[in-house]
Amino acid sequence: MAISFFATEISDLCLGKPPLRPLPTTATVADAVISLKQSGEIYVSVWSCDCCRCVGKISMVDVILHLCKEENLLNPLDALQANVLVLIPKVKSQIRHMEPNSSLLEAIDCILEGAQNLVIPIYNNSRKNQQFCWLTQEDVVRYLLNSIGIFSPIPTFTIEALDIIEKSTLTVNYNDPAITTLPLISCSLLDQTSIGVVNKDNRLIGEISPFTLACCDETVAAAIATLSAGDLMAYIDCSGPSDDLVNLVKMRLQERNLTSMLDLMDDYYNPLSSSSSSCCSSDEESGSVKNGCVGRFYPGRRSEAIVCHPWNSLIAVMVQMIALRVSYAWVVQQDYTLVGIVTYAEILKQFRSIAGTRSSNNNNLI
Repeated sequence: MAISFFATEISDLCLGKPPLRPLPTTATVADAVISLKQSGEIYVSVWSCDCCRCVGKISMVDVILHLCKEENLLNPLDALQANVLVLIPKVKSQIRHMEPNSSLLEAIDCILEGAQNLVIPIYNNSRKNQQFCWLTQEDVVRYLLNSIGIFSPIPTFTIEALDIIEKSTLTVNYNDPAITTLPLISCSLLDQTSIGVVNKDNRLIGEISPFTLACCDETVAAAIATLSAGDLMAYIDCSGPSDDLVNLVKMRLQERNLTSMLDLMDDYYNPLSSSSSSCCSSDEESGSVKNGCVGRFYPGRRSEAIVCHPWNSLIAVMVQMIALRVSYAWVVQQDYTLVGIVTYAEILKQFRSIAGTRSSNNNNLI
């Protein structure tokens, strides 16, 4: 039964998925920022108009990493006018185009080969205006969870027994400068994981999550350049940065003579701005954000790391990750000593191995 399940066409997973809003390769970084804020989405897709192909995806994290470069901290407005392609990582196969009749097993294989998003055409009556949607790791894991019974008893096994806990994690000490996390943020964005903030005893205090950063605005680059990892956690907290932290960032920008970045922050954190008090109540509900709002806020933005334990079952961890809209969960002991991390990729590997094992057993019977 599991083998026939993996033969499911991925078009079944596309039902109800909204069409992608393409951003052309001729757009600027500033255009990407506007598109992200107006759409209310975490990612926007970048398309080549010549071949009607998706060439990549970008989030606010890519913008923040771009602005954190030393030369761009000096001239952030010039950096925002750069071509949007500077934001797309030079990683092959991060986006894969697939046909709607491709199987679920083929989709899982593509993801395990490194694809983060699968672009699927949405067929309609007009071939002139072809539309596309995309599938994520979460979409596939959610689909598996909806039919979890056919994989019994594997889902009831602990994540430790299944050996899907990755022991190699990205971590930073609470007191380390946040700027030192830039390479880790890049890695975690590509791997769809997170950066654990730990103390000297390797106990998990919190995290610096690309997902949380993606729910902020571009001025977070100034906080990364000036704060410690622990202070950055507080700065990107779901309730927004405190006035003390904002003033600390501004003071340190001034000390480093980063006046252009300071001016960019003033556009967002001006207590005298009339738009600052109004847009956060109305525009957040509609998914759009204007200048003057103190950062962006999404329902999924959170301040606490999502944790589980080695003795938790696979199905419990899957439910937790999907319910909280994360692609990973930190694995800790009772005292929060860090053990490792569980990711969607490792979970999909487990289900892929089930398909391979049962297919091999069927061949042996033949």
